[in-house]
Amino acid sequence: MSHLHFADSLSRLGTESAFTVLARAQALAAQGQDIINLGIGQPDFQTPEHIVEAGIKALRDGHHGYTPANGIPALREAVAADLHARHGAEVNPDNVVVVPGGKPTMFFAVLMFGEPGAEIMYPDPGFPIYESVIRYSGATPVPIALREENGFAFDAETVLAQITPKTRLIIINSPANPTGGVTPRAEVDKFVAGLADHPHVAVLSDEIYSRMLYDGREHVSLLQYPEIRDRLILLDGWSKTYAMTGWRLGYAVWPDAAVGHATRLCINDHSCVNAASQYAGLAALTGPQDAVDEMMRHFDTRRRLIVKALNSLPGLRCTDPGGAFYAFPNIEGTGMTSAQAQDRFLDEAGVATVAGTSFGRHGEGYLRFSYANSAENIETAIERIRALL
Repeated sequence: MSHLHFADSLSRLGTESAFTVLARAQALAAQGQDIINLGIGQPDFQTPEHIVEAGIKALRDGHHGYTPANGIPALREAVAADLHARHGAEVNPDNVVVVPGGKPTMFFAVLMFGEPGAEIMYPDPGFPIYESVIRYSGATPVPIALREENGFAFDAETVLAQITPKTRLIIINSPANPTGGVTPRAEVDKFVAGLADHPHVAVLSDEIYSRMLYDGREHVSLLQYPEIRDRLILLDGWSKTYAMTGWRLGYAVWPDAAVGHATRLCINDHSCVNAASQYAGLAALTGPQDAVDEMMRHFDTRRRLIVKALNSLPGLRCTDPGGAFYAFPNIEGTGMTSAQAQDRFLDEAGVATVAGTSFGRHGEGYLRFSYANSAENIETAIERIRALL
């Protein structure tokens, strides 16, 4: 019998409940149940063919070795060019660090600023990994409550009012997971203006859904504010935009003061991102974008469909999500808690969703539906839930 002594910090690590729900849904499916999965947050499309071919070509061309820890130079240059084209912001490729997905940037940013006695703010309801790694670092997590009446945009005054001398980092996410909320420019302007009074606070802007907006909404990147560039960490990547979740490829733009630390964390953690994925990412940024536009047309059609359908269900109401591929309906009218609704929808209706409480305590009374599934499956899922309700 072993008597292993694990570090206390491990008890503070959370998990990502969408994966737990996915495992349960797959187990039920394996038993022969017909399950429609509206739980997991990944595009249901294949990676566009020219991107796949670039990855294959890289392997055939012998790109089998280590790359620079911060990413191959051509890829970092392409990222800088893409950010300039999309946001009008000047980015030095030397400030770009390519990492395996979105999470390493979150982890590294939190580890850089988080320690006992420090405070880090994060969105709630928000991506569960933010709070998890803040707790792991020993810092105190301070939730930014996101409200349905604001379309789940963050409220600048609320955020600024929560800053204390202990605040080291503020994490914001727009367009947002799990709500689909998009923060309008006026609110971002107010937030940035208010930060002038708090020069000790860094900002991690998670813009992984920056190309997923609807109804003509604009994405307001924090890169567009020169006055905070010396303390802004921008997170973006390929996973959602190009349906490349399994390629494990993301990037961040780090301020001068932090980019050396980020690169050193890469060297200590994973050495570098695999070479073939980086060549695929290069093809994604520099090649045709019509596959992205096509995916977005499908997502928009499904978004309209699911929001209308959810609003037609007894006891549910759903605000119009401005971005990403999630709907976040209020289910209080059903008399169920989020966890009860999640379990009953899966066990009794065969529809996988994720309880709002998986994304923070302010998610109680909500469920996350991912509409990264076919219109036909979405319609069937809604009718099954209607029958249950």
